[in-house]
Amino acid sequence: LVVPEINGGKNSEAKLVANPNCTTAIGAMALWPLHQKYKLKKVLMSTYQAASGAGAEGMQELEDGLTAYVKEGAVSKPEYFAHQLPFNVIPQIDAFQENGYTKEEMKVTWELQKIFGLPDDVKVSCTAVRVPTLRAHSESIVIETEEPVDPAEAREVLSKAEGVKVVDDPASLKYPMPLNATGQYDVEVGRIRQSLIFGDKGLEFFVSGDQLLRGAALNAVIIAEQAVAARLSA
Repeated sequence: LVVPEINGGKNSEAKLVANPNCTTAIGAMALWPLHQKYKLKKVLMSTYQAASGAGAEGMQELEDGLTAYVKEGAVSKPEYFAHQLPFNVIPQIDAFQENGYTKEEMKVTWELQKIFGLPDDVKVSCTAVRVPTLRAHSESIVIETEEPVDPAEAREVLSKAEGVKVVDDPASLKYPMPLNATGQYDVEVGRIRQSLIFGDKGLEFFVSGDQLLRGAALNAVIIAEQAVAARLSA
């Protein structure tokens, strides 16, 4: 599993390389620089995942449902999603596992642990929710760290991270949104604040990223570019 800005290099040259789950990849872009600086202890994530995460069929069902509501006053019955998505959110993505989490949620746990090389005592929990947007996933993330973390310093750390764009000016109503992240290479990070739960060793923030780029195609292209560059320089 490779996110080039995190564990690329030699890993991108391996004979078999895989993209992580798109939700993992988007969150990892913000979490990695914070982990390097402050050392993660706990990660609590809630996701807001667009219809496109379920493919073209998911996007079409959302659009058709909205069209039916405008023309007929009622949303058409779902065929692809388990429940109506327009004007609704669905707190299930993929199949439920024996522990009560869905497979999508467990992928975030498994993949972050593997990509970051986290020890077993660093816990990652996720709740994944499908929302009625067409493209770009968002995530609300709460972290507990081993080292004290200052929000202003964290903004500076994130602003220097490759593939990350800090959008964090509440006074001007500027924060990450899927509408703005759509079609963009960078993952937007904002709403950065001290955690009321974990105090000076905790941070809360919100991210939005285009999962079709950062979570899929863009990630794969950067991996290929690194592999080609390594072979040309050998």
